[in-house]
Amino acid sequence: MDTNILLESGTNEIEVLEFTLGNNHYGINVAKIKEILSYQPITPVPNAHPCVEGIFMPRDLMISVINLKRCIGINEDDTEGLFIITNFNKLNIAFHVDSVIGIHRVSWADIITPDATINTEEAGVSTGVIKIEDKLIVILDFEKIVTDISPETGLRVSDIETVNEDVDRKDCPILIAEDSPLLSKLITDCLKKAGYVQQIVKPNGQEAWDTICELHDSGQLYDKVHCIITDIEMPMMDGHRLTKLCKEDPDIQKIPLVIFSSLVNDEMRRKGEQLGADAQLTKPEIGKLVDAIDGLIKKYRVK
Repeated sequence: MDTNILLESGTNEIEVLEFTLGNNHYGINVAKIKEILSYQPITPVPNAHPCVEGIFMPRDLMISVINLKRCIGINEDDTEGLFIITNFNKLNIAFHVDSVIGIHRVSWADIITPDATINTEEAGVSTGVIKIEDKLIVILDFEKIVTDISPETGLRVSDIETVNEDVDRKDCPILIAEDSPLLSKLITDCLKKAGYVQQIVKPNGQEAWDTICELHDSGQLYDKVHCIITDIEMPMMDGHRLTKLCKEDPDIQKIPLVIFSSLVNDEMRRKGEQLGADAQLTKPEIGKLVDAIDGLIKKYRVK
C-alpha cells in the first residue's frame, strides 16, 4: 500500500490508516507510516517486554515488532496479519495488526477527543475517535504505547539537568499546545524546572489559537506570550494549522514558534519550514527544547 500521500500544509486535515485487531477498528496517522509489509518470520528476543514479539530485518534494518493485541488486551489468534512499519521519535518500529482497510482523509475538527472515563493520563492509549458512516475508528496513541514498553524512548527528562542555569527565565511566559495529558505534564514540569514558570497550557491548537486571539485583541499578547510551543497531532486544530495562522498574522508572527512533536522527520520538517516555524524538535529532545526557546526569545524578544 502506498502511504506516500502528501497533504497541503496547514489545512487542518489528517489522513488516517484504518486497520483491524480482531473485530475492532483502529487508526494511525499516515504521517507515521513508512510502509506496510506482509507477515514475516520473527526472531524472539530473550527477556523482552511481553508486548514485544521479537525482531526482524527487512533490507538490513533491524526492527522491533510490537504485538498491538497484547498491548490493548485483545485475545490473540493464529492470524498472521501484517506489519505496519512506523517512524516517529527517531525510531523504526513494526506494529503487528490483523488487516488494513484503507485510508480516510478527515479534518481534525471532526475527531472526537476521548473523555476521562476512557482516557486517563496514566492508562489511556487513545488520542481520538472518528465516526465513518456507522463505524467508530479509535486512533491509538502509539507514542504512549512505545513509551510504556520502553520509557527511555520518551522525553529524556534527565536532559534538563544539563541546561544553562545562568539564564533568567522566570519573566518569559510560554504558551503550550499539547493534547496528551501525560506529555503535557512532563513538558510543563521540565520547563518549570528549567525556570520557565509562567505557562499557558492548552489541549489543542484551537484553544491555543482562541487564547492568542483574545490576548491580541486585549493588547496583552506580547506581555503574556514570549514563545509558542505546539505539538503537530491534536484534535480540533493541529499544530501545522496553528503555525500557519500565527505566521500569517503580521503581529502574531513576531512571537517565536517551536514545533515539538514525535513526527518531525525530513518531510514534516519541510512542511514546518514552509509554514514559518522558527524551530522544530522531536519529543525526546526536551533539553534541546529549552536551549531553542532560550535562543529564540533572546533573538526575537517582542515589545
